[in-house]
Amino acid sequence: MFGMPLPMSRRGTALATAFGLTVAAAALWAGTVAAQPAHAAALPAPDHVVVVVFENHAYNQVIGSSSAPYINSLKTGGANLTNSYGITHPSQPNYLQLFSGSHQGVTGDSCYTPGFSSAPNLASELIAAGKSWASYNETLPAQGSTTCSSGNYARKHNPWFAFSNVPTSTAKTMTQFPTDFTTLPKVSFVVPNLCSDMHDCSVGTGDTWLKNNLKAYADWAKTHNSVLVVTFDEDNRLAGNKIPTVLYGQPVTAGSTASTTYNHYDMLRTLEGLAGLTTHAGNAATAKDITGIWAS
Repeated sequence: MFGMPLPMSRRGTALATAFGLTVAAAALWAGTVAAQPAHAAALPAPDHVVVVVFENHAYNQVIGSSSAPYINSLKTGGANLTNSYGITHPSQPNYLQLFSGSHQGVTGDSCYTPGFSSAPNLASELIAAGKSWASYNETLPAQGSTTCSSGNYARKHNPWFAFSNVPTSTAKTMTQFPTDFTTLPKVSFVVPNLCSDMHDCSVGTGDTWLKNNLKAYADWAKTHNSVLVVTFDEDNRLAGNKIPTVLYGQPVTAGSTASTTYNHYDMLRTLEGLAGLTTHAGNAATAKDITGIWAS
């Protein structure tokens, strides 16, 4: 599941030596995280990044659709990835791949035991680097709740609960999303519930939800060195897993298009790079940064 260990960084060796560890122990300590430059030359350094994940729609069901006027306005004012792809089916593995670079052995949508994995992931990397992280989960019964489902809430769309190295307290309710955007974490995920994310309800419902809940942040991000990412877990199983992905904010070139093929591992690597992280989790270590859309 985890593959061969990645090459250990010089930083890892130095830390291991400082603590009197052997080379073999240092290699074990490095695990599946590969140290990389803090910022690829083509990536900006935004103050905040907010990622919103919707459900089960193909690129052509959203991009250019009259049912999604707000998402398409973000595309016009930001960047459109025209060849963005989910990795697998069904939903849950894609969320884990986007968050940790691996499905961590989860191949279906069943409810797993919380905290079963200690693998590196976006949140654990941010925390280890002294950077802030949170998720905002619509209809989550209470901050940190690990319940499998509650009304329109489904934990299968919230991958942070799989990891023992991510405090459950960082999983907040959507009502806790700040109105003072300067208090947002360095990186955060926003996950709508099963209706708002277009899983059980229409594209128009999800588009309206995004406008009602994130437009104020998007408008602010446009003048405050911050980024909004809107993406999907997977398609409708009819389009080769091609999904909509739009980025918006001051560091993003308005009206730009990236035709390079990208997937969740590339998005994870890019999120790590935008946050100035020096590590990449799982398959993000061999993925590529999203380029060609950033303002100079």
